[in-house]
Amino acid sequence: MEARRLLDILLITERLKDTTRHCYTAKGRRESVAEHCWMTTLMAFFLRDEFPEADMDKVIKMCLIHDLGEAFTGDIPAFEKSEADEQREENMLRKWVDSLPDVYAGEMRALYQEMVDRKTLEAKIYKAIDGLEAVIQHNISDLSTWIPEEYELNKTYANDKVAFSAYLTDLRQEIREDTLRKLSHIN
Repeated sequence: MEARRLLDILLITERLKDTTRHCYTAKGRRESVAEHCWMTTLMAFFLRDEFPEADMDKVIKMCLIHDLGEAFTGDIPAFEKSEADEQREENMLRKWVDSLPDVYAGEMRALYQEMVDRKTLEAKIYKAIDGLEAVIQHNISDLSTWIPEEYELNKTYANDKVAFSAYLTDLRQEIREDTLRKLSHIN
């Protein structure tokens, strides 16, 4: 890829560093989408041994690109995101992906389709990690940053996404235990 083209691509993706999410960090700062993507990618790296049959390099790629659409729309929390919001983000992302050099555009289109279909082991792992990272980050953040809906949501969010894997189900239970310990301090 020519240098100018790479710099133009990075200019768009850099937006995710300043695009904040609903979650907060341990020090009370709003988490960025880029930080969320980084943490999901790191989780995939550390889960490699748990899924020897999976192409974890593909999972890592999915984690890296999964929220690129938010460079155009911003982050909308899952519990607030409408179908229209999802369609708008998908359309803007598709237009941008189509503008990329063919080899990258083709690979990204294939990855996004696999992620949407969620039929492969890799897509299921990516989606579980995405959901788990959100509840882990909530547990890390101060309880004062939570909204009331999250007290129950953090106990159940991503249960459906981990059901295919005994390991991820166990991990989800450990995360739930952290949530319950955190919530026990509000009484």
